[in-house]
Amino acid sequence: MNTFARFFTRATAVIALAAAGCAAHAADLTTQDYIDIEQLYATYNHAIDSGDGEAWAATFTPDGSFNTRFTGKEGLVGFVKMWREKMNGANRRHWNTNLRITPSAEGANGTVMLMLLDVGAKPPSIVSTGMYTDVLVKTPNGWRFKTRVVKGDAPPAPSATP
Repeated sequence: MNTFARFFTRATAVIALAAAGCAAHAADLTTQDYIDIEQLYATYNHAIDSGDGEAWAATFTPDGSFNTRFTGKEGLVGFVKMWREKMNGANRRHWNTNLRITPSAEGANGTVMLMLLDVGAKPPSIVSTGMYTDVLVKTPNGWRFKTRVVKGDAPPAPSATP
């Protein structure tokens, strides 16, 4: 076998092993994992919308962070208190859609679209929209957010008038 043929054979074997490893890694999340992660997202939304900072912080790992600014239980509970005060007690509802969960080396990554509603207004109105990007880990207490970053959608740029 010539040098090129040996190189090609070895390269093909390496690629096949890498592909097999990726396929095996993708199977790391079970159906139950997906269900449990979906429940984590629901628990998060119910907790923040009801103003329960302790329950909201419990959806994160002990060293978890929200928007990189609020870290650990004390910081996360403080965020909910601050957020509720900023909203002047208004009734807000987090509405998530298009949840995408993918396996990762740490556990899973998640992205989900957000619509924040003011349900105290009649009719309810959209306060903001955006997307969460999450790193999720499986702990002895179930799936938790390790990091969660929300990026709000930017309003369209005003059109230039001639």
